[in-house]
Amino acid sequence: MQIQEKQRVTSQWFQLLRDKICVEFEKIEEEFFAKNAGKFIRKNWERDGGGGGEMSLMKGNVFEKVGVNFSKVCGEFSEEFRAQIPGTEKNGAFWASGISLVAHMKSPLVPAVHMNTRFICVGQGLSRYASTGKNWFGGGADLNPMIEVEADTRDFHAAFQAACDKASPDYYVKFKKWCDEYFFIKHRGVARGVGGIFYDYLESNPADDFEKNFDFTKNVGLAFLEIFPQLVRRHMHEKWTDDQREIQLKKRGLYAEFNLLYDRGTKFGLMTGGNAEAILMSLPPVVIWE
Repeated sequence: MQIQEKQRVTSQWFQLLRDKICVEFEKIEEEFFAKNAGKFIRKNWERDGGGGGEMSLMKGNVFEKVGVNFSKVCGEFSEEFRAQIPGTEKNGAFWASGISLVAHMKSPLVPAVHMNTRFICVGQGLSRYASTGKNWFGGGADLNPMIEVEADTRDFHAAFQAACDKASPDYYVKFKKWCDEYFFIKHRGVARGVGGIFYDYLESNPADDFEKNFDFTKNVGLAFLEIFPQLVRRHMHEKWTDDQREIQLKKRGLYAEFNLLYDRGTKFGLMTGGNAEAILMSLPPVVIWE
């Protein structure tokens, strides 16, 4: 399969998944309070070096702030950034597309969540054939409850283990460990949430690997679409207290610290000239630090 075809089918999938998630989240808003349900507002943006994307942002009664963003960008990495990306030593050309989602919930009893999947192409041969250059899939999802419910953690992990098991019996243990290590806030000595899966550099050459890893990446997105709305509906009507809201706002501080200090996606977006508003939509709307 030529690289252009890989780029076409992957970016189409990320857009389709974005649409499916937005529809489901708006349904939740309508179920909770039909007369004043939140709706996504979409905003296109263009990247000076090539490509662009579309923000989808909603502020509602269940979702205090949720962004479901799609991007498809291309250009050339800076000399500084090449050292951090495999396959760019001699050629800084890149193409990347993906979906990135962060949901901060109004109720402290409904967990916050992050999910993203992406396809990246770099290096020589980028505009020719998939057998040259490097191109790979990455992504994952992690749950960030303000007040943990063991059943929610168990069900969230079970959904992603099922997606992993379809691809390889080794994936879940490997990618869960990677997630636990990645989303650890070193300066605080604590995990950001209760984990999930995180993966990167799943190559798409030869062709068999592209089909396998694309299927896996699609199943990760579908697993999220299946399990997270269940968790939201499970808790969105429960009554919560001011003390629980206080806990939520303090824990959001951990989320903000991680995304600004450690998150690779944030760094990638900013260092490749991405849209700052779209990149920083992951930050929570209200936070407390003491």
